[in-house]
Amino acid sequence: MDAFEAIVLGLVQGLTEFLPISSSGHLLIVPAFFGWEDPGAAFTAVIQLGTMAAVLLYFRNDLWRILVAFLRSLRGERWRSADLDAKMGWYIALGTVPIGIFGIAFSSQIESGARSLYLVGSMLIAFSFVMIAAERVGSRDRGLETLTPRDGAVIGLFQALALVPGVSRSGATISAGLFRGLDRTSAARYSFLLSVPAVVISGLFELRKIGEGGVGFTETAIAALVAFVTGYAAIAWLLRFVAAHSITAFVPYRLVLGAAVIVLAATGVIAAP
Repeated sequence: MDAFEAIVLGLVQGLTEFLPISSSGHLLIVPAFFGWEDPGAAFTAVIQLGTMAAVLLYFRNDLWRILVAFLRSLRGERWRSADLDAKMGWYIALGTVPIGIFGIAFSSQIESGARSLYLVGSMLIAFSFVMIAAERVGSRDRGLETLTPRDGAVIGLFQALALVPGVSRSGATISAGLFRGLDRTSAARYSFLLSVPAVVISGLFELRKIGEGGVGFTETAIAALVAFVTGYAAIAWLLRFVAAHSITAFVPYRLVLGAAVIVLAATGVIAAP
């Protein structure tokens, strides 16, 4: 990988991480279209730290309040049942458990078999219908202050689905929030907050593998920096967008891209691992 490829993939990561179109899927599709080598699961996980830094900066006040309240509750200090920050801390922890379990249990498949373009294309198409159902079924009349442990568990299970490239972490968690009756803005905000532990832990764990497979620290750092800048802009844009628009606006893109990937891979136009 050279610096140009790193910049392109950083842009792709930053622009797609928070949109419901699958950043991990795009990090497989774009190199295949250009004839580049697959950067690998470790590269994908590590440059997500760039977009996660954007989340930490954008939601720094919310995350600090949640962290302080959560730590106080761990020390046994009394906290009111109405303390949203403490409850959010517990719900984020609860929602992180499923992706941790499945990530460890299926680590070898994630790093090899799940990196198939046929799978990516299929998931882009299939999960589009889940997003459509979430918009149609969800009442969208609940805010973050109404979250319950069941909401945390359900949204966490949906987040685990994003281990499969093509699903989309934000698409899965926002859809789950809508199924649970959250309004779009609340579902999106909780999606961002919930992503922090899983992405940080995964990125730090995979950091040891950087340097293998032809992707060095310099290229990874460049991609992560570009992902940070573009990711910050994407967060702000998506929060404004979902306040007034349905996430099904992204479905046509997912369907067209998914079908194109499957056809091009099947015809040999792009290499399909």
